[in-house]
Amino acid sequence: MDIIISNASSEPIYAQIENQIKGMIMQSKLKEGDALPSMRNLAKELRISLITTKRAYEELERDGFIVTVAGKGCFVAAKNTQLVREENLKEIERLLAKAVEIAAVCDISQNELADILSYIYKEK
Repeated sequence: MDIIISNASSEPIYAQIENQIKGMIMQSKLKEGDALPSMRNLAKELRISLITTKRAYEELERDGFIVTVAGKGCFVAAKNTQLVREENLKEIERLLAKAVEIAAVCDISQNELADILSYIYKEK
């Protein structure tokens, strides 16, 4: 599993793992029923604490992205369309907030930004 940990990031390591696995699930790189590496193996591969991987997996399970089967491991859960929509909305809000921040620095008005968004939307 290709997970990249950045020690320079302000984001905790467990959250980096969680977000990257969520991304793989949302992009269908990991599909329903796919097995995740054991917590122990992932910790060893990433050279981090087992407690950190355990927390990432617990968060993923709490959010409905994975399920744990006793004695067998952790697996990608069936996609909950409402959950996927909510995650996508969060990402859109984050990206739009960044766009607004950049627009403010460049003195671009809300109307101009809305026009840009309308143009991009029509192009797709």
